[in-house]
Amino acid sequence: MIKVAIKDPRYIYPFNDHARDLRIQNKLLWLHQRDVLAPYAQTELEANSLEEVLNSDFFKFQNERACIVYADNLYFDEFFVNAFMTEARKRGKACRAAFSPADPSFREHALPLATSYTPAGGLYLADFWYFPDGPVPEAQVEPVLIDLQAREVGYYHVPTYMASQSGDLTFQVPLRALIAIDSWVHIFIVDIVFGLFARGARFEDRLNQDLVFKLKILAGALYEGKQILESRELVKVGRNASIDPTAIIHGPTTIGDNVTIGAGAVIENCIIGDNVNVSQGCQLMLSVVGDGTFLPFRASLFMTTLMDNSMVAQNTCLQMCVVGRNTFIGAGSTWTDYNLLPAPIRALDGAGKLSDANRAVLGGCVGHNCRIGAGVVVSPARVIESDVVIVSGDKRRVIDHNVPFEQSDHHQLKAAQLHKRLYDPEREKKVTTETW
Repeated sequence: MIKVAIKDPRYIYPFNDHARDLRIQNKLLWLHQRDVLAPYAQTELEANSLEEVLNSDFFKFQNERACIVYADNLYFDEFFVNAFMTEARKRGKACRAAFSPADPSFREHALPLATSYTPAGGLYLADFWYFPDGPVPEAQVEPVLIDLQAREVGYYHVPTYMASQSGDLTFQVPLRALIAIDSWVHIFIVDIVFGLFARGARFEDRLNQDLVFKLKILAGALYEGKQILESRELVKVGRNASIDPTAIIHGPTTIGDNVTIGAGAVIENCIIGDNVNVSQGCQLMLSVVGDGTFLPFRASLFMTTLMDNSMVAQNTCLQMCVVGRNTFIGAGSTWTDYNLLPAPIRALDGAGKLSDANRAVLGGCVGHNCRIGAGVVVSPARVIESDVVIVSGDKRRVIDHNVPFEQSDHHQLKAAQLHKRLYDPEREKKVTTETW
């Protein structure tokens, strides 16, 4: 079988980068897609549109025409793909993934801020197709409705004096996942809700359903003399890791190669990449930490994504945030995640417009190659574009609006030329012009 990735030309703001080139659960999205689809298809092609795939000459050099076609801004896991392919093969016809707005996980997390789904007869169609005999016109394609098998999981408590709707906030955690990444908020959803929370939910389900697995976990913990959540079955550690014995690590957690974890660090249900340094007293909960990241002492992450080679300095707290690659965040900074008045939190959608994020609690987002000074306070859902420098001072201490590259503080500095712009949203057009 052949898999065909349809290239999404849009950049995801504020990264100014294609979704396929962003890290999802510490893996480039295109690489994750390749790995998930590997059991079904080995030959990989690219196309600019579905119309190009429908062209009769598209497969002329291939030995077969059966194919899976998908947009390269989609995140999907093996559980979704297995369910979709099982149903599609049973029908023996061309099929397209579809979702119902009644599905709580799709309604609450995938649909808000999205622009990639196609409404059709009360359903939403995703750009994920299976063609058993080669591509056919859309009119001949059947929608396949996939239940994401949502589980309601609490994650936050709002005091009664702070909001009209108080109590436990919940995520609708899917055991199968597909979501179009149209906004930076969807990266947060993929990594935290569809990633770490879903991993925990699947683990709990397996414990309840598989007695042999439960006994294996208990026996392993007894043999190691550890609590169950600290046992080797739940805390996977890579090669050449140096972990201080006073560090507390609870699973499910994955730790990569060449990782250093200092004294007193607390880590719960995280993904930590290769060559990461977590210093003394750091607290990491439900977070994804990319390769090469450095966390000095007492840095704190809660439901936050750090992409590769970034640094969060000491005494800084990030809650429900997304941080791009090669970015520095100064000491003593705080990203807030809750409006003091119970006003809806709005974020940039796939069309670049401010829309209701459908989140009562949400942190901010920082692009690639940013430099954020010490002591900055960022309001909920604010974004800082790639390549921005923020110099903390009397004029710039609280970030209560989105910061584009044009408002970067480095433009006012004499050494401005030392900070190069690497993620210009017009860079592809400029390269094309210069080449021509």
